[in-house]
Amino acid sequence: MNSAPHKTNALMDNYGSPSLEFDHGRGSELFTADGERYLDFTMGIAVNCLGHCHPTLVKALSEQAEKLWHTSNLFRITQAERLGQRLVDHSFADKVFFCNSGAEAVEACYKTIRRYFFAKGEAHKHRIISLTSSFHGRTLSTIASAFNKAHTDGFVIGDSGFDQVEFGDIDALANAIGDNTAAVVLEPVQGEGGIRPATTDYLEAVRALCDEKNILLMFDEVQSGMGRTGSLYAYQQLGVIPDLLASAKGLGGGFPIGACLCSAEVAASMTAGSHGSTFGGNPLATAVGNAVLDEMLAPGFLDNVKRTGLHLRSGLEELISSFPELLEEVTGMGLMVGLKCHTDAAALIGELQNRHLLVVKAGGNSIRLLPALNVKQEEIDEALAILRSALEALS
Repeated sequence: MNSAPHKTNALMDNYGSPSLEFDHGRGSELFTADGERYLDFTMGIAVNCLGHCHPTLVKALSEQAEKLWHTSNLFRITQAERLGQRLVDHSFADKVFFCNSGAEAVEACYKTIRRYFFAKGEAHKHRIISLTSSFHGRTLSTIASAFNKAHTDGFVIGDSGFDQVEFGDIDALANAIGDNTAAVVLEPVQGEGGIRPATTDYLEAVRALCDEKNILLMFDEVQSGMGRTGSLYAYQQLGVIPDLLASAKGLGGGFPIGACLCSAEVAASMTAGSHGSTFGGNPLATAVGNAVLDEMLAPGFLDNVKRTGLHLRSGLEELISSFPELLEEVTGMGLMVGLKCHTDAAALIGELQNRHLLVVKAGGNSIRLLPALNVKQEEIDEALAILRSALEALS
């Protein structure tokens, strides 16, 4: 029997002290060193979009690793150029900036917004409006924009140039826009906030308001993007086009990469030397990103995400009917699914982990189910059976 290495105190305590550790994984399954199997409906918090150790991604990473890892953006990177062009071809965007994470992608969008107005001679337009219950990352500007006190206390001084209004309240948004407003940032489907999709009517009203006030609209699709909702990006189903979009998580299928996508007009102000990233768009990350797109853009892949999502949602609705005192509603799109609870969501997550099903908490006393986008129907059925067993225990 393989034992875990001796635990040390070298790591900071910001992640607590998790005890569960995995040795290897395949597809939707994770295994401990002792061979215990877990069904993974967390997927690195919507990162491992094709499951663990997908052969296409392993092959792409291995082949690139044997050739070239890193050169920096002082030199041309063909893999990044190809990935950028494919994202442009399959989205609203004309230009792409690559970085290493979702927070960096959001940061790049924020900087681009402010630089855009600076270049137009409107430097006074620098404030960005966000929505309540949002999450945009853990850097100083991203936590300042989300206004979650649990994340900002002891870190953020002042408001850092951000305002916030209630999610879904178009009148509050209209009243918050002033002479210094540069943009509105929102998640088409809120992740940490409880898997809450914005309605098309609301998004259309936000878009119209941004156009009327001559400000930019930015979508944070770090979690909802890359096939998670059944389209490459959620906005493509919701029918409202942004000026900028932050992408990451599933973009690398488990390998760190992020991207800021934007229109040519908005990108024009980001001239040589205005922004950069040492590792951004490196050959390893972009080779894997291209492999992710090879799978995701294959005929029928995204349609299957929608079908599988409906199957999961149907099973969850049945559980709500069976346990109305414990469960409230199902939310989300595709395989970005929330289950709002009457019972304590954290307690339910613990019961599920004891039964070897991994899920993650979200706001609003919800749990998130974020399986691999190629999850099998029988694996969804297994997860639903485990959920039923846990709910029976709690009831």
